[in-house]
Amino acid sequence: MKTNFLKLATLAAVTTLFVACQETKEKESTAEAEVTTVKEVAMADKEEINMTKGYGIGDVATDFKLKDVNGEMVSLSDYKDAKGFVVIFTCNTCPFAVASEDRIIALDKKYKEKGYPVIAINPNDPEVQPDDTFELIQAKAKEKGFTFPYLYDASNSVYASYGATKTPHVYLLKKEDKGNVVKYIGAIDDNVRNGDAVKDQFLAKAIDELLAGKEVSVKETKAIGCSVKQKKA
Repeated sequence: MKTNFLKLATLAAVTTLFVACQETKEKESTAEAEVTTVKEVAMADKEEINMTKGYGIGDVATDFKLKDVNGEMVSLSDYKDAKGFVVIFTCNTCPFAVASEDRIIALDKKYKEKGYPVIAINPNDPEVQPDDTFELIQAKAKEKGFTFPYLYDASNSVYASYGATKTPHVYLLKKEDKGNVVKYIGAIDDNVRNGDAVKDQFLAKAIDELLAGKEVSVKETKAIGCSVKQKKA
């Protein structure tokens, strides 16, 4: 009887240990998933920046032709009187992009009349991010009252040529004899989460410097936002 009791007790202990191990593994898996989610919206690290293929400071950005929310095709060449462009890759869904919408509208209202209009481009593949379809892009532009073109990168080629990895991701271009030259790349400001807490307006400062005939003092910052949603190769 004692032998059977000991066997049952040992079996029960082993079973309890196995269940505990499984629960620990499940908790670890959940924790890893949460960390992955946090990293997805974190600042790009140095390795990611170095691996990004796209435009750098001083490069000439090739013109494009993309569909606006009103169905018309838009190119940089359409803006004959522009001194340059604020090209911003953004989307409907990223909380950081959404938190930046009012700031983007304010930038366009301030600088469009001075020769630097905003051109917003959605780089997400709607098959990967269903909330970024063309129809929902149209709805977003209407809902927020965008004062600038919100373009649909259906070919997924423009964001790649720029090297954009986040939403939002900013490229400030200046018109020169050789073309639209990249003068600033990175974030709108130093607090993408909270516009009321911004202390350093990187993009606005860069535009002001160009308007004053000066060189941009801070040419690159790290864009913070969600990763561009595309199918994995």
